[in-house]
Amino acid sequence: MRRLTALGVILITTACSVGRPSSDATGAEIYSQLCANCHGADLSGGVGPDLGPESSAASESDEFLEFSIINGRGRMPSFSSSLDDQQLELLVGYIREVQGQ
Repeated sequence: MRRLTALGVILITTACSVGRPSSDATGAEIYSQLCANCHGADLSGGVGPDLGPESSAASESDEFLEFSIINGRGRMPSFSSSLDDQQLELLVGYIREVQGQ
């Protein structure tokens, strides 16, 4: 059982992180590359929770989203080595745009 749990964490981490976005990537491109595998192409969720307009994430502050992205949360890996400050801002901006905020 322990081996299966470790394998599951490895698979989730691998599926939810794919390299570093290019320095000129848009928020949508960053989301597609780093987040869509787990949170869904339309932010509707999957392995990771829903981030869309009616989700609990929509009521969280930008600082909470930034902290969660940089530090990880639960099974979500940290993206501190994948994103610079500008990319993080673009990513949160894209999530807010899709949420209609």
